[in-house]
Amino acid sequence: MKYNLISKIALCSLLFTGIYSNAQKRPVTHDPVVAKQGDTYYLFCTGPGITSFTSKDLKNWTQADPVFAKSPEWALSVAPGFNGHIWAPDITLHNGVYYLYYSVSAFGKNTSAIGLVTNTTLNSKDKNYKWEDQGIVIQSVPNRDFWNAIDPNLIFDEKGTPYLAFGSFWSGLKMVKLNANLKEVAKPEGWTAIASRYRKSDVEDSEAGNAAIEGPFIFKKGDYYYQFNSWDYCCRGEKSTYKLMVGRSKSVTGPYIDKNGLELNKGGGSLVIEGNKNWYGVGHNSVFTFDGKDYTFMHGYDASDKALPKLIVKEVTWVDGWPTVKPMD
Repeated sequence: MKYNLISKIALCSLLFTGIYSNAQKRPVTHDPVVAKQGDTYYLFCTGPGITSFTSKDLKNWTQADPVFAKSPEWALSVAPGFNGHIWAPDITLHNGVYYLYYSVSAFGKNTSAIGLVTNTTLNSKDKNYKWEDQGIVIQSVPNRDFWNAIDPNLIFDEKGTPYLAFGSFWSGLKMVKLNANLKEVAKPEGWTAIASRYRKSDVEDSEAGNAAIEGPFIFKKGDYYYQFNSWDYCCRGEKSTYKLMVGRSKSVTGPYIDKNGLELNKGGGSLVIEGNKNWYGVGHNSVFTFDGKDYTFMHGYDASDKALPKLIVKEVTWVDGWPTVKPMD
């Protein structure tokens, strides 16, 4: 979610202008992910240093300190001109450690990298609270890679093997096997294409192109892995056209199939939710189970408030083996 980037910078910078009260029912948010520790929910999203919020009820949110007080040391070497704005985090608790993947990118290019920062607790009052950067996990370079190292999501298969799904535009969404330490790509390297859309042939390889798909999130439910992803365009205010799609597979690496039997890697995808007259676009989601219920967290552009991106939380129900959420009001 990185296009019409001037608009994106403006929208995200509103997180820190002070025009919103600290306690918010719908905080200004892009690309939210959530973890629960104790009785508190912790939300992480795109923003300076990785923006964060806390909540006790998934309804009222209070802004907390960012993950990074200062930018990762390696960020400028990857993306010259990097200004501290970090995109699309992903949070997982594994063996007592929180793994928070995040994205650094040059605007509109696949000059990008996915980094990792870890912590043993999310409670900032805990004496052991400390985010420790683990550096780059995956990097993409223009004219070398026909994919974009951005929008990470960690998933484990039924054997406990870790994979990282990621991607935005270009040739679509990818998945790669990680080492057991979750810090680097496993050898021999195993890369898989998991979703794509049609891309015009006359677009330069260094350009994002028209194949508007991004933000993969893999969620295991029953016998299936469900791949959620976002189609079309975010970050354009009232012209945002984001929508959330899904496909499923019995293998974490796919192929993922939609309701009509079409592979996501061949342009398939079944609609989960889209915008309307009140929300110009809805997408870039995550899915988690809390207290026996499945929830999806995403952002939409609020028509009643200058098309600002706001947090949307919806319970997920399952109908005939497919995720269902209530349409936007």
